[in-house]
Amino acid sequence: MICVGVANQKGGVGKTTTAINVATALAAIGWRVLLIDLDPQGNASTGLGIGQSARGASSYDLLTGEAELNDCVVTTRIPRLDVVPATVDLSGAEIELIELDQRTHRLRNALHGTAAARWDICLIDCPPSLGLLTVNAMVAADSLLVPLQCEFFALEGLSQLLQTIERIRAGFNPRLEILGVALTMFDRRNNLTEQVAQDVRTCLGDKVFDTVIPRNVRLSEAPSHGMPALIYDHRCSGSEAYMALARELLGRLPNLKRAA
Repeated sequence: MICVGVANQKGGVGKTTTAINVATALAAIGWRVLLIDLDPQGNASTGLGIGQSARGASSYDLLTGEAELNDCVVTTRIPRLDVVPATVDLSGAEIELIELDQRTHRLRNALHGTAAARWDICLIDCPPSLGLLTVNAMVAADSLLVPLQCEFFALEGLSQLLQTIERIRAGFNPRLEILGVALTMFDRRNNLTEQVAQDVRTCLGDKVFDTVIPRNVRLSEAPSHGMPALIYDHRCSGSEAYMALARELLGRLPNLKRAA
């Protein structure tokens, strides 16, 4: 199973929207997808229609060892897409993990059992921080998908994220790499947006996906209906952009036998 973390320590950059829509796009073409909600806010779970009452064992239980992977998985309404939901308990995990053995490898260990063979790919929706939850995701992941909002402050955050990735490589996970940077909330009417995009491409070159995700009302509306934008309105510009992003992402993933 390929494992991809969706990470950026800055909030409001489209991490969760990217995670659930890329996961949906991959499931739609036949990949068996597991999405792990590692954000205490639980927005990825909500965005996939998983209400609080349906969240039994969660990513918190998975990290603390109180439940096995299979016990935490919830089936979504989207064929071939499953989710490990997040609950409010996850908000205390940062402190609790400090006292546990292998605190940086808890997620990696949980995903390396035989149960993981059920899926082709795992996407991990990280919280907007660089704490132990995100570190666990980076240690477990083969690569990272980095959503980046086209604003000046996002560039400063990117520098910090790149430094963290280098530390994870050096200390815990030498195979970790950036799969790609996805420019989000792109507004072609804004000169600053174009300038930020140009600066990021100059800095990171082909690590930046060609596809950009536009500002789009339908992307914002979809979570309130408990569904990805690709299901809510597959013809909107945001959905079309995420489908294009998923195609690009596939070209960067290792060869893998698709699900039937």
